[in-house]
Amino acid sequence: MRVGIYGGSFNPVHFGHVGLARWVIENTDLDELWMMVSPNNPLKSAKILAPEQERLEGVREAVKHIPGVKASDFEFALPRPSYTANTLRALQKAYPETEFTLVIGEDNLRIIDQWREKDFILSHFRIFVYPRHGSQADPNEPERALPQAKSIVYLKGAPYFDISSTQIREARSPQTE
Repeated sequence: MRVGIYGGSFNPVHFGHVGLARWVIENTDLDELWMMVSPNNPLKSAKILAPEQERLEGVREAVKHIPGVKASDFEFALPRPSYTANTLRALQKAYPETEFTLVIGEDNLRIIDQWREKDFILSHFRIFVYPRHGSQADPNEPERALPQAKSIVYLKGAPYFDISSTQIREARSPQTE
């Protein structure tokens, strides 16, 4: 079985997350896509995060009618902060017959040097990259720049969603002058 891991804080989940999840499951060779709710991303401040169960329920509700897409709380039982390498090792141990593929945004690929054990991740897992709007990136560049990569696939044709969780949080918070 081929499973995509689409990790994130989903703080909050929005139509861009859901639209991309739907597109990925319908347009790639994945059998399932797990939207992995991160309880504590090491590259983000925990102060702005809504409670993890609230974020998980939001993802569950958002994807409940999309076949093959599931909300996952797998990282909730792992040590924190949530390092992708640790999660992938735990997934391999729990599901030894499953081939896992990471689904990340192009912005994350640009900062992959900041990830813990990036060489392990790159050499053992396929990575699907969601290009950002207006991206001029050469889809072959990551593999030239990251020769240890097993496979980096740009999701050409994926729709662009002009929304972010940050924008939603900022719109919700009272404006101060």
